[in-house]
Amino acid sequence: MNTKILAGAALSALIAGQAMAADMTLRFGHVGNPGSLFEATANHFAECANAELGDAAEVQAFGSSQLGKDQELLQKLKLGQVHFALPSSVMSSVDDRFGVFEMPYIIQDRDHMRRVQGEMMDVFEGAANENGYTIVGLAENGFRHITNNVRPVNVPADLDGVKLRTPNGAWRVKMFQHYGANPTPMSFSDVFTALQTGVIDGQENPYAQIASAKFQEVQDYLSITGHVYTPAYILASKKHFDDLPEEVRAVLSDCAAQTQDFTYETAAQMEVDLLEEIKAAGVEVNEADKAAFIEASRPIYDAFAAEVEGGGDLIDKVLALGGGSS
Repeated sequence: MNTKILAGAALSALIAGQAMAADMTLRFGHVGNPGSLFEATANHFAECANAELGDAAEVQAFGSSQLGKDQELLQKLKLGQVHFALPSSVMSSVDDRFGVFEMPYIIQDRDHMRRVQGEMMDVFEGAANENGYTIVGLAENGFRHITNNVRPVNVPADLDGVKLRTPNGAWRVKMFQHYGANPTPMSFSDVFTALQTGVIDGQENPYAQIASAKFQEVQDYLSITGHVYTPAYILASKKHFDDLPEEVRAVLSDCAAQTQDFTYETAAQMEVDLLEEIKAAGVEVNEADKAAFIEASRPIYDAFAAEVEGGGDLIDKVLALGGGSS
């Protein structure tokens, strides 16, 4: 009788375990609006994963800060309330080493970023691990440009006194302070209203974020600066990701790699299409003097090298992989 009871209990446990696996919902939160590169990235990752996972688990994507703003999502990852997030600039607030990507003009193009990924990813994965996270894969937030309602920006001096929203990353703030702007860190979801009401004069983002957030409706000028290329990270809690079944982790990692290819191709096409969309909305567009911005950026590099342990070495390695210098 005891044997039957034990066998019955084991079977019940197995059935319960299978039911739990079938009901495993993995929530992916991000701040991107409909039409954004973030939305396309998260949706592609979810579709890929769900096609491969079958009944083992389901990835559900939630955009527009529905599950929280960037800092909240980082916290919710650790609490297990969210399973994936898509942070970009905010990672420099997690660990100083991510700040190397905040150095203006340090990443030349996506091929350069792939080389950095191939040669240096252990540095950034180590930084993530030390802070309780794991990088499941890379995506991007693209090359950033400046919009504002004061004047066209051709050289750094044109930013003098401009109230410019930045993400919550210390190095972006320092960079724009050095250029002469008045940088104001603010959550992305608050930016449209702040621009509309004149709380801030401008902001800086890739075209995909500018267009999907409809900033062209409340901005007069777009200056093509390309001052920062921002990687984005398909990020998970190390503890919670490691607790997933091995076969689930394998599928998620593979889908993250596939999503990077998709994101890079989509981003490159968006750079063409969305610039035309922004122009069509009546925004005045100008090509900034990048050489002037690069020259004005040297003190930011010096500060990073001085203030971040190993910062100078990080800069040198990233630049060397680009085949040039900034």
